[in-house]
Amino acid sequence: MDIDSVIQPLQRFGVHLGLDRIVNLLANLGNPHYQVPVIHIAGTNGKGSVCAYLSSVLTEAGYHTGRYTSPHLVDWTERICLNEQPISSEELSQLLEKVQTVIRPDQESATQFEVITAAAWLYFAQQQVDVAVVEVGLGGRLDATNVCLEPLVTIITSISREHWQQLGPTVADIAREKAGILKPGCPVVVGRLPSDAEEVVRSRALELKCPIFTPQPARQIATGWAEYEITENSKSIKYPLPLAGQVQLANSALAIAALEILQQTGWQISEEAIINGMAKTKWPGRMQWTTWNNHKLLLDGAHNTAAAEVLRQYVDSLDAVNHKPINWVMGMFSDKDHGDIFAALLRPGDRLFLVPIPVESWPGRTSADLQELANLAYSLCPELSDRQIHPDLFTALETATSTTDDLIVLCGSLYLVGDFLQMGSGDEGDKGDQE
Repeated sequence: MDIDSVIQPLQRFGVHLGLDRIVNLLANLGNPHYQVPVIHIAGTNGKGSVCAYLSSVLTEAGYHTGRYTSPHLVDWTERICLNEQPISSEELSQLLEKVQTVIRPDQESATQFEVITAAAWLYFAQQQVDVAVVEVGLGGRLDATNVCLEPLVTIITSISREHWQQLGPTVADIAREKAGILKPGCPVVVGRLPSDAEEVVRSRALELKCPIFTPQPARQIATGWAEYEITENSKSIKYPLPLAGQVQLANSALAIAALEILQQTGWQISEEAIINGMAKTKWPGRMQWTTWNNHKLLLDGAHNTAAAEVLRQYVDSLDAVNHKPINWVMGMFSDKDHGDIFAALLRPGDRLFLVPIPVESWPGRTSADLQELANLAYSLCPELSDRQIHPDLFTALETATSTTDDLIVLCGSLYLVGDFLQMGSGDEGDKGDQE
């Protein structure tokens, strides 16, 4: 059975938050999620890289480790991994077929995300994983992953204003939804949050008697190396940091804090496993360097304001850039904060190449109107040296690479980055490299 033949038709049910459908679906499958020890991770940004760090280290420590993340960049199999390896297409097809067979006609139809989430729980139970590192899809409280009753650790990485259409208009509202993953007595690791969001999360944690851990970001000690202060014994650990960007000092600290909690409850995770696991961490499509037509290219999703600010900070930190103009090749969905993203990224002298996001595989999602984006960008940064609209990504890249040697950044949507990677666009040997 072809994966797309099962997955794509379910898009028509869209995003429909709520736990009743996934609970019924898992009950029909024998409640596989009850057999899986879980680390559950929510947040606006940073969820994926924290999942990647934890999965890599736990695998390195010898544990049979599952990982469930979303969205995928190129292939559905990326979402469900075992010991850092994606599930095979054959296995995923069989799981989806199994899930399909237990959907009862008298029950409300499951969404696409719920079906693949059920498949992940079933796979992890079948594989008898020691632990599954599970990323929330949207929000937390009503997300289909939020069915584990006693997670080993929960993590809230960051909170900013995104998906307000589903989660509520304010950062406090969004925090309330994300704090919905907290469970009575289960420890929670919390990143740096806006004060009103932090108040909501802390209040919920105290109400549920959850031990709260708020690690300080690690300290950069050399290019690609960080040092984290161990809270338990006032020692520190130095480790490689292969993912780019200043924000990874905070994200890696959250992962190591969670590993500390596991260590304190008997998990055998050596310092060597942490160092080697961190070194082997990969998280494509985020601050990823590649080349296209022999031209260096930086890829990053940067699909919300906070992520755009982090990307701009990283670009400004590059010695090679040295305040030269940046060439932004961008596409965005229509439901994003376009103005705030542009304000975070664009500077006088920069060039902007706008492209549509291919939405054929994502019914219900619409690409932002390119002329409206161009007008908005000009109103926010009239000193742009150029702004162009192109019919597709590769026309824009061809134009950008043929007219400049300055840095080109492809961003605005992980789906756009995924489209680039799916087409095999990076030159051989450079795809997946990260700095």
